[in-house]
Amino acid sequence: MAITFLDLMEVWGRPFSSRQFDMAQPLGEVSTDSRSVNQGSFFVPLVGARFDGHDFLSDAVKNGAKAAFISTDYKGMVPEGLCYWKVSNTLMAYQELARLHRVDLGLCVIAVTGSVGKTTTRELIRSALQSFGKISSSIENNNNDIGVPYTLFRANKSHSAVIVEMGMRGLGEIQRLSQCARPDIAVITNIGSAHLEFLGSRENIATAKCEIVTSLSQGGLVVIPSGDSLLEAALAKVWSGRIVRVAVDRSNFCITEVTTKDIALKVNNADFSGVVDQNISSLTLNGENFKLPLEGFHNAKNLMLAIAVANELKVPMNKLKELKVEIPSGRNTSLEFGAVNIMDESYNSSPEAMKASLEVLISKPGSHFAVIGTMKELGKESIKWHREIGETALKLGLDGMVIVSEGLEAQALAAGANGLMRLRVVNTAEEALNPLLAWVKSGDTILIKGSRAIKLERLLPLLKDAFNH
Repeated sequence: MAITFLDLMEVWGRPFSSRQFDMAQPLGEVSTDSRSVNQGSFFVPLVGARFDGHDFLSDAVKNGAKAAFISTDYKGMVPEGLCYWKVSNTLMAYQELARLHRVDLGLCVIAVTGSVGKTTTRELIRSALQSFGKISSSIENNNNDIGVPYTLFRANKSHSAVIVEMGMRGLGEIQRLSQCARPDIAVITNIGSAHLEFLGSRENIATAKCEIVTSLSQGGLVVIPSGDSLLEAALAKVWSGRIVRVAVDRSNFCITEVTTKDIALKVNNADFSGVVDQNISSLTLNGENFKLPLEGFHNAKNLMLAIAVANELKVPMNKLKELKVEIPSGRNTSLEFGAVNIMDESYNSSPEAMKASLEVLISKPGSHFAVIGTMKELGKESIKWHREIGETALKLGLDGMVIVSEGLEAQALAAGANGLMRLRVVNTAEEALNPLLAWVKSGDTILIKGSRAIKLERLLPLLKDAFNH
């Protein structure tokens, strides 16, 4: 890291130290985990409801930490010889330090948020930018107050761009993340129903997602799906700069660029237009064919968001024709256990994502079965949404469904799906195995999808053992 102790002095003043340091020396690697501290590292002791990183100051020093932030609330002993700055909030200082690092790097930062599809779109953008240069990106679920600065610290001057995923559970969170990352391009995948319990309305969700533009660079770009009036209204309140809109329907895809003053947009004025094939496996764009690297109509839209970002960064379109994407487990993952196909979507769920996955399921050959876990954080509309998902499963003609969980949401799912030939409600993921063994034959497909709290991934090894024999 090129940031020096002198840079820190400009923000936090002189450090506390019992010995002399060369203030012009680089800060070293920044770590919040005393176990990962290396010689010369800078340690940030974060404080949570159940932990206090200050308890591990001595361990950090033993492992090589030479400097640290220390909370003004900390009353314990500071290891002798440690150079440190007293700050009111170590997490906020961690984010400010990451911002300094981001400014020092001077590379392009792309921020991605949305109710669903954040991680998938992040990975599609990363793949689309491979010819742009070395790309650093969020990994796993590092999309919060700790994960975003961690992502920024992973980048260095050998990279050409950083892709930062931003999640939230309330108002103000993405604003903090935007201030930390200072993005050049902001992508909002959609406005859905996830976190309704905490935000109260989709209008508030739209407001929270649009906080991503709070610290968008001057001349920056926002990439959004076309036709979402909630998103348009929320964005117009905070952004008057450039926007690229991606329009998607069953027969046509296009990208359009206008300002927020041109909300009454006609898709016929698209800069790029294309046609998706009948099987939603490829699209034709400007007379050229692009393979869809992930299944489903919703992922065709996510691909177009990535293409819009790549186009902004002058990536040649011929570099995007056959993207290869690696998605973290539990998302858009296809498995084969013996002669049975598994759609592993066990990582998380929301009403919009559930409907999209069910549509992909029925496009598969053979019979179609789903193991559905209830969806969390939907607030007062939870029962309505669960019943609607059941009704969707019935309308699509699933051959069987196992609902995992108990309570009113499970009852609403079952009521909506009443009429399916095969329908069971069980309490745990493991209990879903027996009905599936009775129903599923070679060549059939099983969708597994639910909120994290349901832990549907526990069913996967059971299915693997059962169908691989």
